[in-house]
Amino acid sequence: MRRDELLDAAESLLADQGAHALTLAAVAERAGVSKGGLLYHFNSKDALVRAMVERLIADFDDLMATQDHDTYTKRYVAATFAAVRSGRLRRWAVVTGAAGDPTLLAPLREAMIRWNSEGLDQDGDRMTAQVVRLACEGLWEVATHAPALYDQEAQASLEHHLMSMLT
Repeated sequence: MRRDELLDAAESLLADQGAHALTLAAVAERAGVSKGGLLYHFNSKDALVRAMVERLIADFDDLMATQDHDTYTKRYVAATFAAVRSGRLRRWAVVTGAAGDPTLLAPLREAMIRWNSEGLDQDGDRMTAQVVRLACEGLWEVATHAPALYDQEAQASLEHHLMSMLT
């Protein structure tokens, strides 16, 4: 079994059942592997959570890098909507998994600071760029907790509106 499939199983377990359910045995069962197979990749629950946080950051950074827009904030908007549409970046599940140990969230906090401060001086109106980025954060959280609230049409409309605020 691949490492990403184990991380997917852990995220899925967290999203479905919450932090109390995150045990190595439960993740192994969800992934359909032995606990030993899981331990081969992750020697502890903290190592598993740390890997989920690292993957979340790397995945969003990769999404940012693939967006073809002229400003950082436009790339941020496009990457956020790509993440929400894919359902792949289960940020809330990752945060829930790390809730027992705030040090596990330190890399995510650092990434959030970077994502929400980088390029602000190049985006024209700094305050508008900040508001748009905060709107993206809000969408990501709402989409995690109530995905049916914003269907594809509503997401497209919201993305268009946020992008138009930046021109």
